Amino acid sequence: MERTMRVVILLIRFLAIATITFSIGLSNGNPSWPPLCKESERQALLIFKQDLKDPANRLASWVAEEDSNCCSWTGVVCDHITGHIHELHLNNSDSHWDFESFFGGKINPSLLSLKHLNFLDLSYNNFEGTQIPSFFGSMTSLTHLNLGFSWFDGVIPHNLGNLSSLRYLYLSSFYNSNLKAENLQWISGLSLLKHLDLSYVNLSKASDWLQVTNMLPSLVELDMSGCQLDQIPPLPTPNFTSLVVLDLSENFFNSLMPRWVFSLKNLVSLHLRFCGFQGPIPSISQNITSLREIDLSENSISLDPIPKWLFNQKDLALSLKSNQLTGQLPSSFQNMTGLKVLNLESNYFNSTIPKWLYGLNNLESLLLSYNALRGEISSSIGNMTSLVNLNLENNQLQGKIPNSLGHLCKLKVVDLSENHFTVRRPSEIFESLSGCGPDGIKSLSLRYTNISGPIPMSLGNLSSLEKLDISGNHFNGTFTEVIGQLKMLTDLDISYNWFEGVVSEISFSNLTKLKHFVAKGNSFTLKTSRDWVPPFQLETLRLDSWHLGPKWPMWLRTQTQLKELSLSGTGISSTIPTWFWNLTFHVWYLNLSHNQLYGQIQNIVAGRSVVDLGSNQFTGALPIVPTSLVWLDLSNSSFSGSVFHFFCDRPDETKLLYILHLGNNFLTGKVPDCWMSWPQLGFVNLENNNLTGNVPMSMGELPHSLQNCTMLSFVDLSENGFSGSIPIWIGKSLSWLYVLNLRSNKFEGDIPNEVCYLQSLQILDLAHNKLSGMIPRCFHNLSALANFSESFFPFITGNTDGEFWENAILVTKGTEMEYSKILGFVKGMDLSCNFMYGEIPKELTGLLALQSLNLSNNRFTGRIPSKIGNMAQLESLDFSMNQLDGEIPPSMTNLTFLSHLNLSYNNLTGRILESTQLQSLDQSSFVGNELCGAPLNKNCSENGVIPPPTVEHDGGGGYRLLEDEWFYVTLGVGFFTGFWIVLGSLLVNMPWSILLSQLLNRIVLKMYHVIVEYV
Repeated sequence: MERTMRVVILLIRFLAIATITFSIGLSNGNPSWPPLCKESERQALLIFKQDLKDPANRLASWVAEEDSNCCSWTGVVCDHITGHIHELHLNNSDSHWDFESFFGGKINPSLLSLKHLNFLDLSYNNFEGTQIPSFFGSMTSLTHLNLGFSWFDGVIPHNLGNLSSLRYLYLSSFYNSNLKAENLQWISGLSLLKHLDLSYVNLSKASDWLQVTNMLPSLVELDMSGCQLDQIPPLPTPNFTSLVVLDLSENFFNSLMPRWVFSLKNLVSLHLRFCGFQGPIPSISQNITSLREIDLSENSISLDPIPKWLFNQKDLALSLKSNQLTGQLPSSFQNMTGLKVLNLESNYFNSTIPKWLYGLNNLESLLLSYNALRGEISSSIGNMTSLVNLNLENNQLQGKIPNSLGHLCKLKVVDLSENHFTVRRPSEIFESLSGCGPDGIKSLSLRYTNISGPIPMSLGNLSSLEKLDISGNHFNGTFTEVIGQLKMLTDLDISYNWFEGVVSEISFSNLTKLKHFVAKGNSFTLKTSRDWVPPFQLETLRLDSWHLGPKWPMWLRTQTQLKELSLSGTGISSTIPTWFWNLTFHVWYLNLSHNQLYGQIQNIVAGRSVVDLGSNQFTGALPIVPTSLVWLDLSNSSFSGSVFHFFCDRPDETKLLYILHLGNNFLTGKVPDCWMSWPQLGFVNLENNNLTGNVPMSMGELPHSLQNCTMLSFVDLSENGFSGSIPIWIGKSLSWLYVLNLRSNKFEGDIPNEVCYLQSLQILDLAHNKLSGMIPRCFHNLSALANFSESFFPFITGNTDGEFWENAILVTKGTEMEYSKILGFVKGMDLSCNFMYGEIPKELTGLLALQSLNLSNNRFTGRIPSKIGNMAQLESLDFSMNQLDGEIPPSMTNLTFLSHLNLSYNNLTGRILESTQLQSLDQSSFVGNELCGAPLNKNCSENGVIPPPTVEHDGGGGYRLLEDEWFYVTLGVGFFTGFWIVLGSLLVNMPWSILLSQLLNRIVLKMYHVIVEYV
């Protein structure tokens, strides 16, 4: 027996030693590691690679040489014993939005040869709207399948339900994608599924979504955010016994919150953001204590009362952001002693901060920004010793910042910006925040708090400060003596203050860690030696409005890590040195506008970026631009010559440009027909050049040319020489269009009915052309002009400050007005100065959100639509210089916002209606009609017409005799008197002179067209 035991022990020792030796061999580069892959699987990968687009050559290691081991290839993981391929990691997670590194093309079925593959990740690539391959449903060994955010479209193949071994299925897509499923029955067989992500997949027809997912016994995480679900059925018996994470955000259920959601005993994280839920949070009887994160933001949730079960949650992060909550902060919160995060941002609380809030001493994040909280911050805030993040931005807080705030030694982030703190001395703030020494505040924002005076020396005591934002105040003097002491600073924003004076290189000598420096909107002068080498490597530099010129700042040559560079309006008068373009390939925001830069630009070197070189003095031809550029502004310079090479060179390369501004240059010739290379264009402005000719024919013929620019949303071709008809592609291809400005060209013919397809259109300016025909009756389908709630917000809203990029000059209220930041909220239509005729269609009055309407200088006849008063948002209305007749409709008194009205020179009759708006207008709004009543000096009779002149008769024929005798006398006197009355009044009354000029122009135009038609 003992001998047998010894043999067993020796055998165990031998096996242990052998195992250890084998393991050591593997880890020390044993020839068997990595294992040799199977030849059949190697060939399958090479076939797969052939059909794959790989612009960045990420699969360079996948080569056909016989000695190349596929187990060592990029993204390939093999079983360390058998050599079979188990995993393919072909995602793009390291650079999600770098288009150059996306995989694309076709997914070859050769993957079916990988019989042992259990992990496949193709996420964050671009398969250009192709359908998910159905053969994936035959890869039955898969346990993980991730196809998220890879631009797949179409119906999800139902045979994915054959993958009975799946634990993880990620099919997430993008907002408004075309990836969809009409039902989810195919998921019901995936009994081992733990993680299911269908976010932003269109499930609007999948009414069985809850029934199916409720029966998945192993489900731990369910993400159905943004799936266009519109109902959440009752669930008598929830079977989500394993569910830990539930995300139903961004579906519009528009109902009460379902009770069953809060009865899931194992639920830890719950996201119900922006679901249209109303009413109170349900009160339930079960003891739910596992929740750690609840996001109910952007709903219409009521907190009256707060359910008792919520008080039992420990270490809870609660977000009720943007719920339209009003009044005082609910006192019931004081019972929630386990709260770690309380987010009540963007509501309407308008009370003082209650005392009980300072007793929540377990809070780590208190987020109350964007409310209307008033009063002072109590010194009791010093009791909140666990606080790490405090955000009270954008309230109405006043008084002093308490010294006790500086005793919260765990604080990392403090944002008190955009309030009304009363500060006798700025040093009071910084002294109150410096109580913890080196363990103190890391990030401090006092932006827009109306603090004035010089920066105090006490700021230098915040020696651990890494991020400081004091922008938008009234600090003056210089900043360098104090801020130069903050050696740990990585982010500094002092923009939009009253700083001035000279800044030298010594000011930056201690700021060796600085990465982001934003100081625009001040009056500093930077003086450095020509060979200065800054001690920092910046990623962000914004010095707009500084005095840097006239010479080019040579020290920029050392800043090789730049991602953002803005030197707008800095007085640089120079050419751009050639070495500068070596720095810009990784810069994603470059702004050198509003300087005096001159010379020619041969090439712009940039990655996927924004480049603004507008308002300079560049000359010569347009430069060659990289295909990866997304935003280019070359406006307001002196570029000249043809635009052919700019648009048509490298026709086989797809450009990513979304915004293009070439306005106000000296460009000439025709716009060439090369739009097929520019499919991403969203904004185009070519105004005020010398471009001529017809709109290219292929623009109006689908499926050619500009139809590919389906993202186009801003078109401004005004003040050029374009002719021909308005092409129908505008309505058929450009469904995102929200500004269409063809003003002052030579377009002719009818307005095509296809324009009515532009449901996002907010500005339509076709004035000063040769258009004829009638107004399309379908204009009421322009839903952005018909509905108050539908305002377009561009995909790219502006620069990194959130400012709207595009400026537009629109004629409204009789004058030209420039819109920039609020352009997305302006809604107007101008069809003036054309040859349009017929009645004004009653359907036009359905554009209830329209603010400006100009139909002047046309040939419209008939009456003003009776329901014109329905257009209650109108601020400017111009029907002048037409042939309208009848009375002013009574409903016009409903136009209470109207500040500009012009009905002059029509055939209108009757009384001017009595209303505050109409009587406050000038007489020039009504002249040239048969109208009476204020503000005109013509009184109305009882029946509302102008009384006839009084005539004295002399017997039977005295009147005729008197007329004959005095005819020639009155002719001379009348001419003399009338001439000087008219001329004199015009000399002193400019508006009347303008009206007369318009009348004469109209007469000449009518005579011209009569002659043309006669000939």
